[in-house]
Amino acid sequence: MAHRTGLGAPAEHRDPGTLRIGSIGGVDVLVRTSWLLVAALISYVVAPRIEAEAPGLGALTYVAGLAFAVLLTLSLLLHEVSHALVAKRYGIPVRSITLHFIGGVTAVDGEPATPKQEFWISFVGPVTSLGIGGAALALYPITPDGLLKFVVVGLAGANLVVGVLNLVPGMPLDGGRVLRSVVWKVTGSPHRGTTVSGWAGRVVAVLALLVPVLLVELGYEVTVLDYVIAGIFGWFLWSAATAAIQSGRIRARLPALRARELARRVVAAEPELPLSEAHRRATAAQAGSIMTLDHAGRPAGLVNEAALAATPEERRPWVPVSAVARTLEAGLTLPADISGEELLRAMQRTPATEYLLVEPDGSVFGVLSTADVDRAFAAATD
Repeated sequence: MAHRTGLGAPAEHRDPGTLRIGSIGGVDVLVRTSWLLVAALISYVVAPRIEAEAPGLGALTYVAGLAFAVLLTLSLLLHEVSHALVAKRYGIPVRSITLHFIGGVTAVDGEPATPKQEFWISFVGPVTSLGIGGAALALYPITPDGLLKFVVVGLAGANLVVGVLNLVPGMPLDGGRVLRSVVWKVTGSPHRGTTVSGWAGRVVAVLALLVPVLLVELGYEVTVLDYVIAGIFGWFLWSAATAAIQSGRIRARLPALRARELARRVVAAEPELPLSEAHRRATAAQAGSIMTLDHAGRPAGLVNEAALAATPEERRPWVPVSAVARTLEAGLTLPADISGEELLRAMQRTPATEYLLVEPDGSVFGVLSTADVDRAFAAATD
């Protein structure tokens, strides 16, 4: 029913309370444990209808209800898979698909590059649900009466409702991201689109809370369960819409994070150089970082600031600088001009305390400290 973006979280990361049930096209499919409660509730609610259509099943009535809940979940999975396939078609990595108690989430790494990509990634989900619902309706006239017809009608109704609801223009629904793409196209700002669709989502959340009240005013019978469902759905929409508003505000300020402006001056040292001498050279050069060189004179490692500070001064003449340096593995060398969300994604892909910044020609510009980025991020989002 929605998709979310990440800032480069590792692919193997899994939120607490989720179970991996397989993968589709290399994308992990996860199910939150809360789905089990919803499946049991669906089984209980549809049991009288199943008993009416197929009398005499006994305890198997609830098994049939659970099977119906699984079919509904599979149709939701197709909805989310459509998001994932279009995202991958645009070259956006998809981290996982998670099914939860009121729908599903497709987690992607990064943002669509254009409003057009955002539109189609979001719009394809509701279209898929409407397509499934339409296909079920087409089967209705040729489906024999009984339990099978009940399943076809249930799938048709559920998917048509999911498709229509997801076209409502408010975060975190797919329609909210469609609205975001439109505002992005008109204003040129994806962050403004996120904020606008977040406020629209808050309006939708309030309307969801008012649905039972409106039904009473129209003369319909409303139960306590209707109020509970409206409350859960409204709370979910309000929370997600609020998160979208906050995200839009923060992301609008992220371009202020520029690695080049946050870089520290760096001095080079041979790996066997005593730590005391390397520190003396850095202090004399007013440099904030030290890098080690290999035998060919190329950057090989970065001295860890915390490890340096933790080494007693009386021991530093006897400790080689390489003993407190981290080898420059993949991901620890970044372009000097990297900034904004791209910078944060790169740092989250390879967590470290220091990164070497290089110019396009390969020459060393300086060192970026994670502590400096954290301080700049806090100042930018305050």
